[in-house]
Amino acid sequence: MSDVTIIGAGVAGLFAAHELASRGMRPRIIDRKGPPGPHGCSWWAGGMLAPHCEGVTAEPVITRLGAEAAAAWAQVTPVTRRGTLVLALDRDRAELARFARRASGHDSRLVAELEPELTQHRDGLFFATEAHLDPRQALADLVQSLAARGITIQKDEVRPGDIDGPVIDARGLAAALPGLRGVRGEMVILHAPDITLSRPVRLLHPRHPLYIVPRAGNIFMLGATQLESASRAPVTARAALELLSAAYALDPRFAEASVLELGADLRPAFADNVPRVVLRERVLHLNGLFRHGYLMAPALARQAADYLLTRTKGELIHED
Repeated sequence: MSDVTIIGAGVAGLFAAHELASRGMRPRIIDRKGPPGPHGCSWWAGGMLAPHCEGVTAEPVITRLGAEAAAAWAQVTPVTRRGTLVLALDRDRAELARFARRASGHDSRLVAELEPELTQHRDGLFFATEAHLDPRQALADLVQSLAARGITIQKDEVRPGDIDGPVIDARGLAAALPGLRGVRGEMVILHAPDITLSRPVRLLHPRHPLYIVPRAGNIFMLGATQLESASRAPVTARAALELLSAAYALDPRFAEASVLELGADLRPAFADNVPRVVLRERVLHLNGLFRHGYLMAPALARQAADYLLTRTKGELIHED
């Protein structure tokens, strides 16, 4: 017997299951496509736990609650705490100054102190408290941790109305909530055996900002475009060109990297781009994670669990 049914095995649904299980509840997880994989937008994420950098364009709640993410994820999967480095090309130095004015939690550093291989860059902004993880490893570790508790993912097609008892709906765009829209993101995964980076690097640009996230084995994730589009078509040539050109501008050695993957999907987002728990009778919708999936999933899960266990309404909870 389960205490709550979770529909959707992406980052929001799985972390909610982890949170509930850690508090003594027994969740049941159902996903129409089964365990995590390329079918879900959680698969294509960068895995940056960067509340201060995201706070430049996001609402303050993202920075405040996102600061909890690294500690929460560290209970589940390896988290690398080496900060974030933000750079700009010489011609775009105004972008770096603008970013510095709007951001908190940073100081100015010589790039050579942090990333000695980036010799063509002089100085940048260093966000020492930020972190990152490997999203696919994190999803696998969540699945394994839940399986160790006897909680597995059931492959089935269900809707909240088909289920008795409390329900957490974490289906993203498939939930079709009012005001929810899709924001297209495209990414590239490269293998660059001659390049070493020890932390995520953001390269500012007026039109094509880029982040590069290092993963094990000289693998790098390049992301990500942000388009107000509901298209799930493959990555466009334009997006690939922009991402690869920006990577080349960061370090020309990326020209010799092997392209391992190109991916595109839709991020579910509300009008203010702030994730929330939407209460609709006995269903709690965890949705609207936008580009903050791994950063905000722990806070969403905690507030959903608080509501189910004590009826406490956190600031991310909205009644519909």
